[in-house]
Amino acid sequence: MTDTGDTNTLTVRDNRTGKEYEIPITDGTIKAGDLSQIRTDDETPGLATYDPGFVNTASCKSSVTFIDGEKGILEYRGYPIEQLAEKSNFLEVAYLLIHGELPSKPQYDTWVHEITHHTFLHENVKTFMQGFRYDAHPMGMLMASVGALSTFYPESGNISDPDNRHMQMVRMIAKMPTLGAWAFRHAQGKPYVYPDNELSYTANFLSMLFKMSEHRFDADERLVKALDVLFILHADHEQNCSTNAVRSVGSSQVDPYSAVAAGVGALYGPLHGGANEAVLRMLRRIGSKENIPDFIKGVKDGNEKLMGFGHRVYKNYDPRAKIIKKACDDVFEVTGVNPLLEIARELEKIALEDEYFIKRKLYPNVDFYSGLIYEAFQFPPEMFTVLFAIGRTPGWLAQWLELVQDKEQKIARPKQIYTGERTLDFVPAAERWS
Repeated sequence: MTDTGDTNTLTVRDNRTGKEYEIPITDGTIKAGDLSQIRTDDETPGLATYDPGFVNTASCKSSVTFIDGEKGILEYRGYPIEQLAEKSNFLEVAYLLIHGELPSKPQYDTWVHEITHHTFLHENVKTFMQGFRYDAHPMGMLMASVGALSTFYPESGNISDPDNRHMQMVRMIAKMPTLGAWAFRHAQGKPYVYPDNELSYTANFLSMLFKMSEHRFDADERLVKALDVLFILHADHEQNCSTNAVRSVGSSQVDPYSAVAAGVGALYGPLHGGANEAVLRMLRRIGSKENIPDFIKGVKDGNEKLMGFGHRVYKNYDPRAKIIKKACDDVFEVTGVNPLLEIARELEKIALEDEYFIKRKLYPNVDFYSGLIYEAFQFPPEMFTVLFAIGRTPGWLAQWLELVQDKEQKIARPKQIYTGERTLDFVPAAERWS
């Protein structure tokens, strides 16, 4: 293959036939469908690409999130994540992701009012959640209850109506903390706490999680801000596994609750949402700073795994990890320092200076410090991914909204390479079993 450069095409020579093809290049990509014209004869299928995990395949065009993994850049709608984490709040970022621009004061006030007054759930949802076993995993409860919301709002299937779409997105962002908090309380055998609409989005979530007999739960503002920042950092991350699941299921034109439930299901998997829990297990296994050199040696020898370092996209320091590292100080000022933090910081220091890890571009990612913060809040590990899902909901919805308005999108239906038997003759059971 040769890039002709000036004409923005790719010249492909098929050595099987000697034919050459000119394939247009747009935005640094070629259309996979353009390869189908490359075939040995009219009877054989055209050329296709084989790309497990979509390692180098773009499935959509999007203006939601920009990532430059080589430079460690993350932007929502063009705004650097560092500025949003420092100067914005989660609901403003949610508005930005879904609407594509920052809100005016009236727009912001209306948005906050809408979400604040849709935090309550139908009482039947409460009954539904109470039906789970006492030891049900909170993510399983969240996935099922998000999907169940589609039965409470059957009009949500009318995805062509902009006003209807808006209402469902408001409802989902508003109700996710309630669902997450109730899943948390369920596991503890405690009564579910209803939303307090006098509180901010994140403070209300903490109230539903931890309120007991007091008239009003007053969370420390430093904790509220830290959790709000974590929600912002998790709000979207381009075409990751769960976002791809939302888009893929959403391409069937199903209601947004069912599409987001698919995203929750994808996030449930340990390769996607469970990495911060794995970091905590690693730090506990190391035990103390003195054991770090032996652990590092084990990593280099292939006997240990360095969790929380490296990323499929980032080949530089994950910008979210830098922000979370700063948030640690505020949280631990309130809760007391997690003894694992000392191990984490020393491990990071050694890894960043060691040529072995530098060559492999193994820099800390967002999961390296987030688990320490969640644990400081007294969340059990099984709740970590629920927090991730609450923060990611606006991003899922922004991607879903983009999908349903994209005229180029079709129902997801990837090709396969068939490797099984062909044209076998069926043998009746009486002959096979005789």
